[in-house]
Amino acid sequence: MRKGVEGVQQYRDGEWMVRSIFGGAAAKTYRCPGCVQEIRPGVAHVVAWPVDGRGDETDRRHWHTGCWRARDRRGPAVERSRSAPRYG
Repeated sequence: MRKGVEGVQQYRDGEWMVRSIFGGAAAKTYRCPGCVQEIRPGVAHVVAWPVDGRGDETDRRHWHTGCWRARDRRGPAVERSRSAPRYG
């Protein structure tokens, strides 16, 4: 199973180890913190975690590739309950 390319990326909030996950290696469903939507099995995406060693495996987050690339340009998505009021 090929997991993909791994490398360090610099962002405003620090350095992150980022690994690309190929679609064939994506076997579980995850929730993207950028858009709060599911990443289904078989969908290529990225896994990112802080480089500074402050965390462990629980700090790894699975992101849609586009959401990861756009994270410096937009704020994090907010997960709302179904009964929460929508403003806009």
